[in-house]
Amino acid sequence: MQNVSCPSCGAPVAFRSHASVMAVCEYCRATVVKEADAVRDLGKMSEVLEDYSRIQVGTAGMHGGRGFTVVGRIQLRFEAGMWNEWYVLFDDGADGWLGDASGQYTMTTRRDAAANLPTFDDIEVTRQYDIGFGPYVASDKRVAKCTGGQGELPFKVGPGWEARVADFRRGPSFATLDYSDGTPPLLYAGAAVTLEGMKCQLLRDDQAIKAGAGKYRGRVDVLQCPACGSSIRYVPGLATSCVCPNCATPLDAASPKVEVLLKGERNARVSYTLELGATAKIGGLEYRVLGAMRREDDEGEAWNEYLLYSTAGPFIWLVETDEGWSRSQVLDDWPTPPLPSMQTVQVDNVSWERTWVYPARVVHVAGAFNWRVQAGDMVQVAEYEHGQNGLAAEYTDEELSWSRSSPVADDQVRTWFKLAAPAQARAAAKGPLSQSDIAWRALLWILGLNFIPLIFNFFGTTFWMVLGILALFLPALLFPSRK
Repeated sequence: MQNVSCPSCGAPVAFRSHASVMAVCEYCRATVVKEADAVRDLGKMSEVLEDYSRIQVGTAGMHGGRGFTVVGRIQLRFEAGMWNEWYVLFDDGADGWLGDASGQYTMTTRRDAAANLPTFDDIEVTRQYDIGFGPYVASDKRVAKCTGGQGELPFKVGPGWEARVADFRRGPSFATLDYSDGTPPLLYAGAAVTLEGMKCQLLRDDQAIKAGAGKYRGRVDVLQCPACGSSIRYVPGLATSCVCPNCATPLDAASPKVEVLLKGERNARVSYTLELGATAKIGGLEYRVLGAMRREDDEGEAWNEYLLYSTAGPFIWLVETDEGWSRSQVLDDWPTPPLPSMQTVQVDNVSWERTWVYPARVVHVAGAFNWRVQAGDMVQVAEYEHGQNGLAAEYTDEELSWSRSSPVADDQVRTWFKLAAPAQARAAAKGPLSQSDIAWRALLWILGLNFIPLIFNFFGTTFWMVLGILALFLPALLFPSRK
């Protein structure tokens, strides 16, 4: 470890890795660059927007039999969202990157890049490429800007620094080609990971997040829509996009000050079964409905999707169609091959057959999401089935993702969210019976009782039965009640 004095404020700045060339002073935010035996101040570095991530500088764990410690971070933002890249130092002196995006994590280290790699502009999402150790599918292609930094880093970076990266996947394996410095790119490879699988320690707990960031993980704030004044419930630091449920104004929540992106157009009211902010106990964890959207295919068939968030679990999607409910979750371990053009793919040595391919369009959206979404957004969908379970590949020109779903009984969803049964809901919607309804039902009951003697003595009671009916109904017909 090398300790230097910050050229700006004189506070101690530690370089734990000899590979680190810059660090951000935690006292004055000065960017301290190490050059030979001297250090320079390159100006102030923007502060990172503290989000819901449990990782922090100092978090430690094990990966591949080696211990590691998080020593720095950069925060990157693109048009539809943002993510963190945590710089880690392994106990043997090697370094790597822990990617952190919407609760999904990847660990990568620098590798020797193969010759004849594609240029950034030539990469197409959903196509397969040999990046030096077998075929990988292009899963993500982004141009992002650095919006903040923290701790020490292996290269010079500042506000406005632009990253040009393409991600690739094969099963649980993950790789990134970094074109930020041009061609040829730098290659980083590794795998999808979980914090529990890496036995991470010194993670931020709720109290640490509250004290350090002022934004309590899992706390739901109420935001007043700047356009119409309606209330929007969202999780600060988690939601990067909010859509007012009243006037459909899209808001940028990925900054300390929530801003209007575009003027919303008032949409027709859409009725969702699950209300925004509704809570449920699923798998022993408390989940909350953050966002809801309605999508439709090219034949006009529509369905609802609900984004559920828990402070201690992964994101969950609940999908509501005319055929019932299903529970969906984004996959870390991708199918083989992970190409939506294939008729058959393998997951856990089980074959899945493709059943449908169609475009899906967002027709209505409300609430908060961890990426920017708005009415009119289009994706291509390829669906696969195995028994009652499903796989879905959703892709655009920038991103490909895979998710797995399983059916959920309607009674189970209603139990989770404490919803009334359908018959009870219909009765509640109708409201209490009016006095005239009660009178007519009483008359029908009396009529039914008068038929009992008719069954046993039909000819002897017919005259009296007709007379009784006239006596019962004539007053109601001649003198109807008025409200």
